[in-house]
Amino acid sequence: MALFDLHKRRINYLSISVTDRCNLRCLYCVPDRNGPYLPQKEILCYEEILRVVTFAVREGITKLRVTGGEPLIRRGVVDLIDRLHRIPGLVEIGLTTNGILLKEFARPLYAAGVRRINISLDTLDPERFRRITRQGEIEDVFAGIAAAEAEGFQPIKLNMVVMKGVNDDEIPAFVHLAREYPYHVRFIEFMPTGTGSDPRQQFLPAARILERVRAHAEITLLEPHRYEGPAVRYRIEGGKGGLGIISPVSNHFCDSCNRLRLTSDGRLRSCLFSDREIHLKPALRNGRSGEVVDRQLKILFQQALHAKPAGHRIGPDSPARLSRTMAGIGG
Repeated sequence: MALFDLHKRRINYLSISVTDRCNLRCLYCVPDRNGPYLPQKEILCYEEILRVVTFAVREGITKLRVTGGEPLIRRGVVDLIDRLHRIPGLVEIGLTTNGILLKEFARPLYAAGVRRINISLDTLDPERFRRITRQGEIEDVFAGIAAAEAEGFQPIKLNMVVMKGVNDDEIPAFVHLAREYPYHVRFIEFMPTGTGSDPRQQFLPAARILERVRAHAEITLLEPHRYEGPAVRYRIEGGKGGLGIISPVSNHFCDSCNRLRLTSDGRLRSCLFSDREIHLKPALRNGRSGEVVDRQLKILFQQALHAKPAGHRIGPDSPARLSRTMAGIGG
């Protein structure tokens, strides 16, 4: 089986948010540090997530990413991942985390089948880390990265959201990190979601990021692999790791998007920058037989595929004005 949208893109990747809660309150992800969480009854239970993923894999999804909020704060998430890993036809499970709890979870996650891990890390400076995240200690993240490396995760991707005037002066330090260690550093353009400050003040385009990278390293562009992620990837000459630049704002990669997103409250979202969502929860909670639920899910997935736009129109001067924060979407 295979899933295609109306623009003939094959959709084989499902990102699943297991919670909108997080143990950090990063400036760009949760602008209102005291913003409310979803009521627990609105969050999909693990059996419901398993039901959706089992159906999706049967229809053509082969890759899965578990996200949040912060996924590792939800009790029992490792057992969920272990059960997901056993679904026939699922090829790969990745995890996105802020790394605070990774030292504790690296070994059980690896045993549960996770091999690819993305760690959000926007600075290497402890004091700046506290300012950006508004709580938490960077030493915990460093310990989590070391635990993931020792356990054998490959690749370990470090995601840095580049914010002009906030952390862009650390681009050389992250280049050095990728040269000296087997980590894949990914510089991500600041995304203007309309929930924080004026995006023009913090936006640095990918072209400028690349200029700064080239000033500190000899890099070689790697051949792009369609549907292998949004990063434009580079090899560092003589380096142990690699670099990537993700440009959702200045250089859209929508033509190769292969992803759907399932929010923690059971809404299927076909584009990160679109508030159009397909509600799966009513189908999952109507008490009907499994066969009936699967037929309903098939209709709902088709609705999400038909709703997937050819591309978004977000730019540095035109924020998305999303109704949810990134933590709420699971972006």
